[in-house]
Amino acid sequence: NVGIPAMCSAHRQEPYALESVHFSIITYDNEAREFIPLTPLEDFQFSDIVVPSAGGTFTGAALECLMQCVERDVRRSDGDTKGDWRPLVFLMTDGTPSDALAYGEAVKAIRGRGFGSIIACAVGPKAGHEHLKQLTDKVVSLETLDSTAFAGFFKWVSASVSSGSTSAGINNGTDTLPPPPPEIQLVL
Repeated sequence: NVGIPAMCSAHRQEPYALESVHFSIITYDNEAREFIPLTPLEDFQFSDIVVPSAGGTFTGAALECLMQCVERDVRRSDGDTKGDWRPLVFLMTDGTPSDALAYGEAVKAIRGRGFGSIIACAVGPKAGHEHLKQLTDKVVSLETLDSTAFAGFFKWVSASVSSGSTSAGINNGTDTLPPPPPEIQLVL
């Protein structure tokens, strides 16, 4: 609940970001829900996310929700119309998918959707890495849940947003990310 407002604040200092960055938040536990719909940075108002102390981790449902939101909200480029930037996805989880079959199907579907980048973050000691590697080769790990680690992660996310903007409908094959801070471990 500290990192997202800090990331928004950093982007609000960049004139280019004010014109081009939009945020959406999907939360998931026993179900997935669009917590904040796709909103321009200048209009984005964050509300604290209440994290349940126990329950499922329906990551497949979250990815299905993501695909529905992208289909609804992201305009694709074509010969006559300039589209939106390709979406960047930052998935955070503290567990492994409770809906493994749905997760596997969603991973197959999402890989063909043309996202600008997908970065998965395993948070805490119970978060699995293997299922995240099925989704993306950009998997990071935060072993501690302290504010320094989260601040470092969201600062890195901000730099990733700045470096990861490419137009929707265009796949130029480049996907470079800035190096992560020391508290973030790349999972190889």
